[in-house]
Amino acid sequence: MHPKNISINNFDYFLPEEKIAFFPLPERDQSKLLIYKNGTVAEDIYQNIAAHLPEKSFLVFNDTKVIKARILFTKETGAVIEIFCLEPYESINDYAIVLQKKKSVRWKCMIGGAGKWKQKYLEKKFSIHNNEVTLKAELVEKLNDAYVVELSWNPAEYSFAEIIEHAGNTPLPPYIKRDASESDVERYQTIYSKYEGSVAAPTAGLHFTEKIFSSLKEKNIDTGFVTLHVGAGTFKPVKSETMQGHEMHSEWIDVSANFIEKLIQNISNNIFCVGTTSVRTIESLYWMGVKAMLNPNATIEELEIKQWEVYDDLANNAVIAKDAVQSLLNFLHAKKTERLFARTQIIIAPGYQFKIINGMITNFHQPKSTLLLLVAAMTGEKWKYIYDYALNNNFRFLSYGDGCLIFNKNNSL
Repeated sequence: MHPKNISINNFDYFLPEEKIAFFPLPERDQSKLLIYKNGTVAEDIYQNIAAHLPEKSFLVFNDTKVIKARILFTKETGAVIEIFCLEPYESINDYAIVLQKKKSVRWKCMIGGAGKWKQKYLEKKFSIHNNEVTLKAELVEKLNDAYVVELSWNPAEYSFAEIIEHAGNTPLPPYIKRDASESDVERYQTIYSKYEGSVAAPTAGLHFTEKIFSSLKEKNIDTGFVTLHVGAGTFKPVKSETMQGHEMHSEWIDVSANFIEKLIQNISNNIFCVGTTSVRTIESLYWMGVKAMLNPNATIEELEIKQWEVYDDLANNAVIAKDAVQSLLNFLHAKKTERLFARTQIIIAPGYQFKIINGMITNFHQPKSTLLLLVAAMTGEKWKYIYDYALNNNFRFLSYGDGCLIFNKNNSL
């Protein structure tokens, strides 16, 4: 069956609110770990994850860093309007450049309480290093699913990265029904986060500690880092009856040529992705390599992966993984660039044949979500068995919850 015809109702389950983790555990690596391999389930904690991974495996992490994307403006009446910054509203080839902009920026945003926004500007005053800063927000345009907001500030000497760091709040997911606290600034961030741009954490990585990285090294398990800036679309509910009516969110990936070389070196080893974002990145690299092979003269923009094309046009051009990734590396060398910065809208759902990865580490996801579809693509109908086990054995769900190590036994190519 083509994934377009999947009914999202087949990926529903009852998630009691008391199973949702509203706070992280005191120690990151003490979270429970469910291990699913060859149809069976075992339990452990994250601290011992290296013991469950094959020697000489290659673990891929997403090193994106969450920005304080939620900015609250209080009107004179006391009404609060929330601006949630999603992504820059301009042509970009580097998030870092956008975040270093001074004076003003335009971002695509969600707005809570948009009906209360009557005046031209919203205004917020705050301090940076004891200097008062005034931030103004102007509503520029209404889009189908969001708004364009121009944010400007005075003094104009500060970068947008500094502005949002001091004016914004940690963007906890909507199902964590509490205000962000000071502790969330650290805990809703992986210890290896590096490149700013995400509005949601790659939560599978929240469990990793320096102690775990040491244990991986001791077992000759190599690690690599990619960047996928997670958008709020990761929480977008599927409202259509079948997946054909759902528009998958697209996100920016930023991957170095050095990482791609490392991926080629490890292509015959066991490759595990930490988080669904890393899965989507690695599998997108394969298909971008196929595109580069088909059209060596393509632009980087033309390598973008659309929602369904890996099941349709591109599916007829599948090649072995090493050839596809090598083609992508050759493409970057021909372009005389050391990094790939491109969009992917890939949707990984039952029916998808994984091209590179042998397994993944991920949290427990919401019912009827595209993230759950990705899990089901790797496990088949066994996702129900895994989730039933977790619900019946005191596992904690969603972003601050526990997680699982899933082995993929059906690698194609």
